[in-house]
Amino acid sequence: MSDTFQIAGKTYQSRLIVGTGKYKDFAQTRAAVDESGAEIITVAIRRVNIGQDASQPSLLDALPPSQFTYLPNTAGCYNADDAVRTLRLARELLDDHRLVKLEVLGDPNTLYPNVRETLKAAEVLVKDGFDVMVYTSDDPIIAKELEQIGCCAIMPLASLIGSGMGILNPWNLRLIIDSAKVPVLIDAGVGTASDAAVAMELGCDGILMNTAIAGAQDPIRMARAMKLAVQAGRDAFLAGRVPRKLYSADPSSPTSGLIAAK
Repeated sequence: MSDTFQIAGKTYQSRLIVGTGKYKDFAQTRAAVDESGAEIITVAIRRVNIGQDASQPSLLDALPPSQFTYLPNTAGCYNADDAVRTLRLARELLDDHRLVKLEVLGDPNTLYPNVRETLKAAEVLVKDGFDVMVYTSDDPIIAKELEQIGCCAIMPLASLIGSGMGILNPWNLRLIIDSAKVPVLIDAGVGTASDAAVAMELGCDGILMNTAIAGAQDPIRMARAMKLAVQAGRDAFLAGRVPRKLYSADPSSPTSGLIAAK
């Protein structure tokens, strides 16, 4: 059964997007990406070389854009101007590439999104012709504003970036998912495979993660676990879980036509 999803008009089989930072080298990055099955990879333009420094190895050689969709991101940017400038640089480095991930942080301790600057940057980038996937808080009102600006995907956090705390507010995520007319992908906070499965069971269209894989003791094995968890969670969502019944049992066998005891 085919179950694909679209971002900015392009169809993908995998609903797992992975980051490319924190690996010991590009070879390990490539191995983890292959094991994850991801078709979209995100790259921090301010931290990873994709041609900015011609004297150093480039990620483009390990993960060619002909095989993967690049999603340049603005990790490390704390205001709208820096974020816009960073993504315009990415567009130059990647031959007029337009699919980007906007991320404007509020402070270095929590890495929580600066919503005011995120909205400001999103408006500029959408008018500039970018297809903007946007990292934001789990606030349904802000998510709707970003959608109305024209962002092509909303990416609320499950918990703080790199925390591995999993999904802290499933109710807000459901509010965002239920009202969105664009894909909703969980971004940040996933720690292990069960977190990914729960996110997909909520009805998310996909998940973006980096630390959960790159920071694992065995990144390659964890990449495979995440791929399977995303697939399992998606299947469970489509199948539809049984309703929860508090303080009420429900026999798993039929209750009519019972065999009489002698």
